[in-house]
Amino acid sequence: MTDTDPQILAEQCAEHMFSRDRASQKLGMKIESVAPGKAVLTMTVTGDMVQGHGSCHGGYLFTLADSAFAFACNTYDRATVASGCSIDFMSGAKEGDQLTATAEERSRGGRTGVYDITLTNQDGRTVALFRGRSYEVRGTVRHSENAS
Repeated sequence: MTDTDPQILAEQCAEHMFSRDRASQKLGMKIESVAPGKAVLTMTVTGDMVQGHGSCHGGYLFTLADSAFAFACNTYDRATVASGCSIDFMSGAKEGDQLTATAEERSRGGRTGVYDITLTNQDGRTVALFRGRSYEVRGTVRHSENAS
């Protein structure tokens, strides 16, 4: 296998991006798997993420989904950013919950793509559904200093 193998390329892109992604690192996110157009990230809800009603603040759920989206749409070594996204919250997450964000490419053509991200907890319950629209900008993921 060479670095042009789609799976190896996806893994290299994820490694390169994660090494510079201080936000995802600081929140304790982990890349569980990556493949062309796909990514699975996890994050544990900490006490610092809990809002006034006792559940995980929606901004942290959005951030986890957005990070999975970013890793999925950057698996082709073409610098790609979000052009828009939306999230629907299905159920709350509590402190200590282990959340999994599974991102899957739905379409990709030209410079745009559509990705669906499902957030689940450790029991498999759906916490949120996120849809992201991507746009390819100039540059590559593995070789550019500023991919955005």
